[in-house]
Amino acid sequence: MLHALLNRLDNARPFFQVWAHCDIPCGIYDPTPAQIYALSVLRYCQQLQGLTDSLEDKAKLVRLVADKEKHAEAVKYEVRIIWGDYFKGELLDKYPNIHSLAHNIMLAGSAAKQNTTMEAAQRLVDWVNEFAATFWESKGVETYRATCPYEPKVETVYPKFA
Repeated sequence: MLHALLNRLDNARPFFQVWAHCDIPCGIYDPTPAQIYALSVLRYCQQLQGLTDSLEDKAKLVRLVADKEKHAEAVKYEVRIIWGDYFKGELLDKYPNIHSLAHNIMLAGSAAKQNTTMEAAQRLVDWVNEFAATFWESKGVETYRATCPYEPKVETVYPKFA
């Protein structure tokens, strides 16, 4: 019976690829992936600063820029999920700046994709840190700031779990 069902599916219309964090919704949201992606954008920019004109470094340049742009887009994706699915109702009343904060992250993410400057990447990290602090506050979780223990070794917001 299962074999027959699988054969029918093989001959059916093709499935369209769809993406969703959670359509149920699951209620599991965490800004940490966005923070890691933002930190990696900054790290890629650090690495780009040290490249030379060698053929090897030119090849590395292409890979670093491509990954930097993917990670900047991933920041935007992760923030859009939390902003669109988590912040609603009473949370919008309590955090009316969340719309402008999310918009600033979208702009900073685009700027980080368009540039290779440390300043553009750092702005993205700063906005995402502010977003993370707001998110954790909305959950009643205290945060602290510390220098991340890996490159790019910049100040990052962390939740303080008891």
